[in-house]
Amino acid sequence: MSFDPDQMELPSRPELFDFRGVSMTHFFTDNWENVQNFKARPDDVLIATYPKAGTTWVSYILDLLYFGQTSPERQTSVPIYERVPFLELIVERLPTSPRLIKTHFPVQFVPKSFWEQNCKIIYVARNAKDNMVSYFHFDSMAMIEPDPGDWNNYFQRFMQGKVVTGSWYDHVNGWWKKKQTSPNVHYMFYEDLVEDTGREIDKLCSFLGLSPSEDERKRITGGVQFDKMKKNNMTNYSTHARMDFKTGSFMRKGRVGDWKNHFTVAQNEEFDEDYKKKMKDPTLQLRTDL
Repeated sequence: MSFDPDQMELPSRPELFDFRGVSMTHFFTDNWENVQNFKARPDDVLIATYPKAGTTWVSYILDLLYFGQTSPERQTSVPIYERVPFLELIVERLPTSPRLIKTHFPVQFVPKSFWEQNCKIIYVARNAKDNMVSYFHFDSMAMIEPDPGDWNNYFQRFMQGKVVTGSWYDHVNGWWKKKQTSPNVHYMFYEDLVEDTGREIDKLCSFLGLSPSEDERKRITGGVQFDKMKKNNMTNYSTHARMDFKTGSFMRKGRVGDWKNHFTVAQNEEFDEDYKKKMKDPTLQLRTDL
């Protein structure tokens, strides 16, 4: 079921505030106690990302891997944001097993039960420049986000971590550090998914202990290509009431390097200097020059 954006009244935007050292809105904090007391199961799979880093893409891949053959009706009747809901909005009512859950939380906000139950966690990182551009366009059309203002203002706020879920630098670094001590964290890169989706799906299957047939693997790899997902009403968020599709689209380009169409030369130089100061772990290599 789709809706006509011209016939709906969009809600007012939330305010950004500091929550335990991280910029948040009430959507992510209203349910804090319940979320922290969430009872994870050993077969739960958690997808963690900074916003606009490939969350929906990996959610769809996992949904197809786990339920593409056993529950094909999900693909045509249930939007991806319901099939793989936000942890922040609580999901213990989910009837499926395994439960596929997503979060934009920094690592320190993840409920302890996920670690106690040794759940599999997949983290996706995207290069900061493209992530900033994608997040800016998303904030422009998502009424669940604070008003992004103009690009120049947003550029500064992103570098300062004054956007929902806080600093990109803290987010990717925090999860990377956790990966070094937790074999249950699989750290992926958006650019690798773009370069060779099939290869990255193989890595996911190895991490999760899944063995799809070659035909199934090819079907999933073909089905999750960006252009197909953008046209699919079950994955493009066209049924979500809090998106202003008169302003933009949830799935915009999905490319690597679109930041070059937004950054000025001066902004690129300023960003690179800031990046060098905040990304000092030589083992975490996220490309900024693509």
